[in-house]
Amino acid sequence: MTKYYVVIPAHNEEAFIKITLDSLVKQTLMPGKVIVVNDNSTDNTEQYIDDYIANYSFIKKVNASSSTIHMPGSKVVNAFNKGLELLDDEYDFIVKLDADLILPVNYFETVAHIFKTNSSVGLAGGFVYEQDKAGEWKFNHPMNLDHVRGGFKAYTKECFKAIGGLKSSMGWDTVDELLCNYHGFKIFTDSSLKVKHLRPVGKSYNKKAKLLQGEAMYKMRYGFLITCIASAKMAIKQKKLKVFIHNMKGYLSAKKRNLPFIVTKEEGDFIKKYRYRGIIRKLR
Repeated sequence: MTKYYVVIPAHNEEAFIKITLDSLVKQTLMPGKVIVVNDNSTDNTEQYIDDYIANYSFIKKVNASSSTIHMPGSKVVNAFNKGLELLDDEYDFIVKLDADLILPVNYFETVAHIFKTNSSVGLAGGFVYEQDKAGEWKFNHPMNLDHVRGGFKAYTKECFKAIGGLKSSMGWDTVDELLCNYHGFKIFTDSSLKVKHLRPVGKSYNKKAKLLQGEAMYKMRYGFLITCIASAKMAIKQKKLKVFIHNMKGYLSAKKRNLPFIVTKEEGDFIKKYRYRGIIRKLR
């Protein structure tokens, strides 16, 4: 039988953590282990986690004491890695799961089937749905359809080891997929897996985070031209010129400070070629 582990970083998630854990313990394919990382919560998150631990032996908790500022990228990955320390390697796939989601009951059974029937797939997931003002759950996926959102990434062990785990940086949920491709793994998204997201992306992010997207593009070795194109695309999709300006400021600031890259030169060369091929393909 397929065995999988789940790590859930949780910072002040009292409004959602019970709903997420409830959808997890109702899965048709149950996880082997679940590690919930209580990341410096100041509300009732820990108590709610403890309530589930008391009833489900496969759920464990670890406390982390990172910053209370919700910065995208580093905070959540550092918490994930804290939970990862408690796990062994006896799994078929591993999941990074957010604490504000409702999963379909067959979510992980379907993911397991995807991995089992497609040996080349290294990363899989569904799609996000969010409530509009009328309370209707609407599809919300501004990226390419072959992208798995960071809130519910599932990696085979072979893929996770090959990419070196998750990078503690803004852009971790982009570079992981680029490295999947670099190492010869495919990404699979299943439209039947509709994940309900209870909190819109970015609602709790600190204002300082606005420059981090451009910084991440620098760290991924995009280069100036690809950063310009990618930033313009983001600005057009979001209909906000400031997105382009902030991205370019972040990129140029990171370059000026000579920040360390999160990929090797060889990986960076692959990423640039991969991005250029994607741009050319869309222009045809």
